[in-house]
Amino acid sequence: MMRVSAELLAFAERLGHRFTRPELLARALTHASIASKTRPDNQRLEFLGDRVLGLVMAETLLKADKSASEGQLAPRYNALVRKETCADIARAVGLGEVLRLGRSEMLTGGRRKETLLGDAMEAVLAAVYLDGGLDAARAVILRHWGERIASAEIDARDPKTVLQEFVQARGDPPPVYHEIAREGPPHAPVFTIEARLADGQASAASAGSKRQAEQAAARALLDMLEVRP
Repeated sequence: MMRVSAELLAFAERLGHRFTRPELLARALTHASIASKTRPDNQRLEFLGDRVLGLVMAETLLKADKSASEGQLAPRYNALVRKETCADIARAVGLGEVLRLGRSEMLTGGRRKETLLGDAMEAVLAAVYLDGGLDAARAVILRHWGERIASAEIDARDPKTVLQEFVQARGDPPPVYHEIAREGPPHAPVFTIEARLADGQASAASAGSKRQAEQAAARALLDMLEVRP
């Protein structure tokens, strides 16, 4: 049996699943930048984990609201399975601390990158599914997504749209988004975007795409303004 480090054991405990095959967890936490023939990366697991998360969320939303139409369920579902949400969960369980990265990714802040964290979280869910089955995966998902499921209808609203509606209701011009920094290699850049209002209030956020960074900056500014979607 594979020898499991104290870090991996602690992470599995935070996750809420005891692995009988810890090599699955090790693979789920291995990024392509450090993979080799004897150490496969987590991309195939990510593919599977995305589907496992989708199935559990679709099932859970249907049970939670038996009268909701497909048009009402779809945005809630998207809010729960999107990469940003997976990355938020990954940060909450400290996934970045145990993510195995190559030197180039570590030097460019890979442990904080939205895309890397979101992908690895999906891979971890696949590892739980392969290790313990759908019931085990469902238990982990409901444990960490539980509060978000209850507020999915609120979270489904696009932060940029909410922010624009808020400032327009005050009679102000729409917010302006500026790229204030770009780091990392060309194939995996990290963008830092600032959202600024006409009165000077501003907030910035970083992500692996401009769209994600703009959404995160808008969300941070809404939090600063204490505006709920």
